[in-house]
Amino acid sequence: MKSAAPANRLAREKSPYLLQHAHNPVDWYPWGEEAFARARAEDKPVFLSVGYSTCHWCHVMERESFEDETVAQFLNAHFVSIKVDREERPDVDKIYMTFVQATTGSGGWPMTVFLTPDLKPFFGGTYFPPQARYGHPGFLQLLRHIAALWRGRRREIAGSADQIHARLEAASANATAPDLPLTADVLQNAAALFKSGYDPVHGGFGGPPKFPQPGVPRLLLRCARRFGDREAAQMVLHTCRRMAAGGIHDQLGGGFARYAVDARWLVPHFEKMLYDNAQLAQLYLDAHLVSRAGPANPESQMFAGVVRDILDYVERDMTHPGGGFFSAEDADSEGHEGRFYCWTKDELSRLLSPEEFAVAVKFFGITGEGNFMDHSHPEPLRGQNVLSVADPVLGRGDEHWRASAKSKMLAARSRRVRPLRDDKILASWNGLMLGACARAYAVLGDERYRAAAENNLKFIREKLWVAGVERRVQPEESSAAAGLTFSAGAVGTLFHRWRDGGRDIVGLLEDYAFLLSGVLGLYQATLEPGHLDFALALAEAMIAKFFDSKAGGFWQSAPGAGDLILRVKDDYDGAEPSGNSAATLALLKLGAITGRKPFTEAAEKTLRLFAARLRDIPQGMPHLLAALDFWLDEPRRIVVAGDPGSKEFKELLRAAHSVYHPNQIMLGNCGAVEEFARGLPAPGGAAVYLCVGRTCQLPTDDPARVRELLA
Repeated sequence: MKSAAPANRLAREKSPYLLQHAHNPVDWYPWGEEAFARARAEDKPVFLSVGYSTCHWCHVMERESFEDETVAQFLNAHFVSIKVDREERPDVDKIYMTFVQATTGSGGWPMTVFLTPDLKPFFGGTYFPPQARYGHPGFLQLLRHIAALWRGRRREIAGSADQIHARLEAASANATAPDLPLTADVLQNAAALFKSGYDPVHGGFGGPPKFPQPGVPRLLLRCARRFGDREAAQMVLHTCRRMAAGGIHDQLGGGFARYAVDARWLVPHFEKMLYDNAQLAQLYLDAHLVSRAGPANPESQMFAGVVRDILDYVERDMTHPGGGFFSAEDADSEGHEGRFYCWTKDELSRLLSPEEFAVAVKFFGITGEGNFMDHSHPEPLRGQNVLSVADPVLGRGDEHWRASAKSKMLAARSRRVRPLRDDKILASWNGLMLGACARAYAVLGDERYRAAAENNLKFIREKLWVAGVERRVQPEESSAAAGLTFSAGAVGTLFHRWRDGGRDIVGLLEDYAFLLSGVLGLYQATLEPGHLDFALALAEAMIAKFFDSKAGGFWQSAPGAGDLILRVKDDYDGAEPSGNSAATLALLKLGAITGRKPFTEAAEKTLRLFAARLRDIPQGMPHLLAALDFWLDEPRRIVVAGDPGSKEFKELLRAAHSVYHPNQIMLGNCGAVEEFARGLPAPGGAAVYLCVGRTCQLPTDDPARVRELLA
């Protein structure tokens, strides 16, 4: 029996996910000392449930179990129940997901873990149905079993939890391999592995469910350039074409869903995540530049159109009035997955003119029976069609009818009940989208994207950044073991989440690393010295708070996080880059731009810490492999000398961004750039120098000559 309960403790939280559970009859606690103290005082096990607001199966488990009075009464009597938003606390999620994956062989959300009062895990899984099915026990049945074990075998459980904790601690040690060579062979082996998983029919790397995994195709494009591997490049371009044509791509409103359940990219899991769309915008910018270098210019423009499509969606639906980017949109609306996005043939016949309808049916592959059914609902909707580009060949005049049909369909869809939008603003994910907007401005030349990036950075600096005291490290200073010589108290602080006027108190590596990457992207797109100054402040704070100067690598959380049983170095590039991967590449770029060795040394030490993993499990760290690709060669420096505000300067900088070369950096000749660049003059008001080491080609003020030199 289900009922709407009075508000519980989660009603005081900011997380949309926690607020979704604020009226469950479960006596929920947020993650924190109040819950831990009660568990210790009453010697009760902790029931930890981790999910996120746009997670479909999290909604299902809430409806089935957490809204059920009988389940809630048992939980309240025998457990201390804690609800965590994995997007607010990825550090908590990482620790317990590692346990679940190690003990069950798989992971996912909702994540269900049982802990001792000192927060050590002893049993875990993911979704549990209300009654036994799918090979899982019923949730109430599981609760009764765990409670009985706690009463009858308490000492055994505690001993097992201690052993598990010791193994987790050992696994998180990241043993270094200082003598393992880091060479181009590591990249070549990784490329061969990724290529072996390529789907030659539908594109993508791996089978269904198919995730875009932007880090993999982006790395393959790097390898294609390094090794002259045209086959790798074609695999990526084919994948980009097929994803853009698939249902995973919102053909009306723009943006991409998180993944497709089938091999053809046709039927998505409809939730849209900011981090996916930021990385996909970068991938399609790569594809645009790579394909423009060959004979397929129309295809290059198609890829550029996908970038615009993503960023238009973000600007329209995912941007706070102040400039911050929201986190995600749900898959469900009105209780049905995909209801907002799908169409029946009858519905379209009533909405469109006969000409529009005929073209739309052919182009989008509309059928009476449909191609999608939401099996998670007891009363699934019938005849639902996910839109994809089923037949792109249009006859003369059909383009007009297609555009007209899309306009009507988008207008009609906008009147539907929208999926829930998770409107929290995360520094980490905003950094990813900031970088995508900045690069889109640099490559495509649309001032809207620069404005979006600048406004976003202003928002983050106002809401989530607290500046430290004046930095104590001078440009020429270095330090032993790649450690900078200031304390954490002397540098700025970046917080993780802002929502509804309030920020959290969590400090995470990924916030600093992703935002640093985005700010460097904005600096290279504009060469405004102020952006480079802020990048330096972020980098110094990140190293001071997270870098392990003895062993190398970066801790996921800052020291003194007393609510964690482990302090770990994230070593897995999943749907997002790991903090270590993003930090390494950003520091290599910043070191090359500024000439400050401590940044480069910290990045090198991180690469060496993970050398064995890069060699043996490359699929686990494609983003760190990209950093390795950058590190293997001295980067090519494009110095644009002159006034960043002048028209001539902007034209030259745009030309420099118009050629695909992932291991080049852009810098101006003023501000905190390296000394050699500061000495380069700007004859005629603006000029470009192509430099490697201390050698530069003759300057040019001709954008066409810049493109010729870079190509």
